[in-house]
Amino acid sequence: MKKNLLIVEDHELTRFGLKTTFEDVDYIETIYEASSAEEGIEIFKNNSIDLVIMDLGLPNMNGIEATQKIRDINKETKIIILTSHGDEKEVINSLKAGANAYCSKEINLQRLVQVVQSVSEGAAWFDPSIAHIVLQATTNTTIDDSDKTYKDFDLTAREAQILKLMTEGYSNMEIAHHLVISVNTTKAHVASILQKLEVDDRLQAALKALKYQIV
Repeated sequence: MKKNLLIVEDHELTRFGLKTTFEDVDYIETIYEASSAEEGIEIFKNNSIDLVIMDLGLPNMNGIEATQKIRDINKETKIIILTSHGDEKEVINSLKAGANAYCSKEINLQRLVQVVQSVSEGAAWFDPSIAHIVLQATTNTTIDDSDKTYKDFDLTAREAQILKLMTEGYSNMEIAHHLVISVNTTKAHVASILQKLEVDDRLQAALKALKYQIV
């Protein structure tokens, strides 16, 4: 099924470049544009939007606030942060706000197309340039004896294998192809992983995997 994409970017040339890139992408149906967070939220409220590419450095309301408001309206929409900054506070606050991916504006556009597709299929993705920030943020809390250890999560060998691929940004379809199993089997394993880790989504699973050094 094709997806509707909203691009929220105040820089006209960048917005044009993104729109041009995604116009010929097979999985995209309609592209909406906004030059501010406020405009983007209004478009989001009045249309069926599946994917959002969100710039952080927006005038007035920033991209983190906009991400939170969009997430409050529809938790199913996938939000991809696109920024020229790798500030630790911005990264962590973006993830807390509900972003599904965090990409540097230096990313190759064709790679961005692949990332957006993976995110649309359920993957979480972090730009390699900020992966160390995510890892540091999720491991900076001391883990005492009362915390769960790897064995306590009771993951099977296959689930641990799939969880590792999830933390690397693979979608269900990509995991199925990589492990030569069906997509339905992959989905069943992912559901089991989320239940065992006591998290609600793949992003939380990836963060917990990093924090407790499961993978």
